[in-house]
Amino acid sequence: MPVAEPDIIGKLQKREPSGFLLASLRGVGQVDLQPLIWTGLLILAALWSAGWEIGLFATLGTLVSTATAYALGVDRSSIAVGLQGYSGCLTGIALVISLGHHPATYILAVVGAIMCTLLTATLTTLLSPYGLTALTAPFCLVSGVMVLGAPSFSRIWNGAPKPVSSPTTGDTGISWDDLWHAFFTNVSQVFLVDEWYVGLIMLAGLACAGARVVLFAAAGSVTGIVTAWALGAPTELIRNGIYGYNAVLVVIALGAVFLSGTVANGAYALFGAAVSTGLTASLTSLFKPFGGHTFTWPFILTTWVLMAAVPLLPRLRRSV
Repeated sequence: MPVAEPDIIGKLQKREPSGFLLASLRGVGQVDLQPLIWTGLLILAALWSAGWEIGLFATLGTLVSTATAYALGVDRSSIAVGLQGYSGCLTGIALVISLGHHPATYILAVVGAIMCTLLTATLTTLLSPYGLTALTAPFCLVSGVMVLGAPSFSRIWNGAPKPVSSPTTGDTGISWDDLWHAFFTNVSQVFLVDEWYVGLIMLAGLACAGARVVLFAAAGSVTGIVTAWALGAPTELIRNGIYGYNAVLVVIALGAVFLSGTVANGAYALFGAAVSTGLTASLTSLFKPFGGHTFTWPFILTTWVLMAAVPLLPRLRRSV
């Protein structure tokens, strides 16, 4: 786990608002596994640029999750590096995109953010013996259940945007315009946004975290594009980042966070990116019949499997 600056922990212990806000900013950055404040600030700015509803619900979810952890006495160092806020951030975005902007969505976002904090604690307890972390699983579980159940409740579902069907077949030719759009939307789709300029701002935020982080993010995006195209995925979905965002997360996680900077570890990370791209299609097909959502499950499952294998693979080394 990243080390938090003592001043932020001190501010949290003294109940200073600035400490809470800085920890929340780090929670936004931790969606991409980066605790740097500037990274979180630029990513949050990118989300607001995508639309005030997305920015507002991302902010709301992060603040509520972080506040819940604080109220329940969660370890202050964990809060300070943003590990209690990122799932709430994604949950807020997922709910407003899936259910629309109306009063019930605010209530669900608050409840969902609280549940994310509780599930983070649960999964951390269950996974710690295996050397694994919760990643974005709390977000996937909470948002998946809420969005799936929403049509059963008219006060929640009324006014919600109609789901847009995604083509499973189509043109597989790809142009330069498709390629550069996909490169950036692979980054923005981590936050469920398909605007290329949002991905560009987010890459700038990742660059603040270091050259290694932004280069691995870029490599993950390229790997996702190449793998999806090689497998014959529809161009529209590649362009919109649907097949590449999990690859970006996998490469950041394995190449820049959990494993040390060796050639073998880098190759392992890129392999994981390719696997997650194929898994994205499989899980999308699995969830589609009952209206489920893939979210970041390909990233989670790929990272868990590959990290669980590391202790028995001598050429690979954990970073901590």
